[in-house]
Amino acid sequence: MRVGSFVLAAQFPGQGQGEALHRAVRSAEVAEEAGLDSVWLAEHHFVPYGTCPSAITLAALVLGRTRRLRVGTAVSVLPTAHPVALGEQAALLHMTSGGRFSLGVGRGGPWVDLEVFGAGLEAYEKGFPESLDLLVRWLREPSVAADGERFRFREVPVVPRPSEALTDAAGPEVVVACTSPASVRLAAERGLPMLLGMHVGDEEKAEMVALWRRHARAAGRPADEIRDAGHVSAGVCQIADRRTDAVETLVKAMPGWLKQGLDAHVTVDGRARGMRDPVAYTELLCGLHPVGTPRLCVDRLAATSERTGVSRFALLVEGSGDLAATEENLRRLGAEVLPHLR
Repeated sequence: MRVGSFVLAAQFPGQGQGEALHRAVRSAEVAEEAGLDSVWLAEHHFVPYGTCPSAITLAALVLGRTRRLRVGTAVSVLPTAHPVALGEQAALLHMTSGGRFSLGVGRGGPWVDLEVFGAGLEAYEKGFPESLDLLVRWLREPSVAADGERFRFREVPVVPRPSEALTDAAGPEVVVACTSPASVRLAAERGLPMLLGMHVGDEEKAEMVALWRRHARAAGRPADEIRDAGHVSAGVCQIADRRTDAVETLVKAMPGWLKQGLDAHVTVDGRARGMRDPVAYTELLCGLHPVGTPRLCVDRLAATSERTGVSRFALLVEGSGDLAATEENLRRLGAEVLPHLR
């Protein structure tokens, strides 16, 4: 089992954006010091829900400040990026970090981002498979041409080529954020592991893993690839000597962040969107994930892994909104939880 942190660079009420980004970078450094396996960096535009607009740029900084930690994006939003540009950056990080970089990608949402970056709603609604396939080809082949609906260009060489890195991996790992049966099938047919959201519990995640395996087998993916797929489960972790204290920490801090962060999202086409109740959502997350004593956290992570077949975790540890509390949470995760899971 491999356990990492999930860093949103969340801007809590009363905080500045610089404070949120400082906490994000510092928490990644502490994650390595505490013995975690990885850090997964989120990407958002124009909202305080997350103040990092380029997960791959922040990943470069974190890779430069660490020596052992695997650093991934969770996720780089493909509809608002050119897959070749993203592929070049991923190849660069793969080669210069000794293979410590993972590229997580996803569709994002129908947000105003699509308008600002000129991608348009169709890139979100229909263009993700084309973008994903072009990205994966760029990371696996020596030269690439495109003749699709959105991307068309003559054959060009891939420079730098990920396969020439001095690592055992042919290229950077690609992980796909999956929230629907369609996205599960898309990932499975390409043999790409999934990133599963923190808003769903073990039962639904187990169903998505089973569906992924069925589609992967039907697509003729190799048996060892299916067996060893390193799916990632996102969640929340808050450690305290009593479960009530851990829950109280999150219920005091997270609803304010969730409300201002989620309220700030603007749809590109004016469509209505449902809003979760921030308090109820926080309480749901506390019930689904390792929030409580170290022993409870060990048992919860072990149970999720056993029920779902997921072997990797990306845990939001900044739910208190406070840097010192986040650092303590990470150190307790490393010292009091991880030794019991390895």
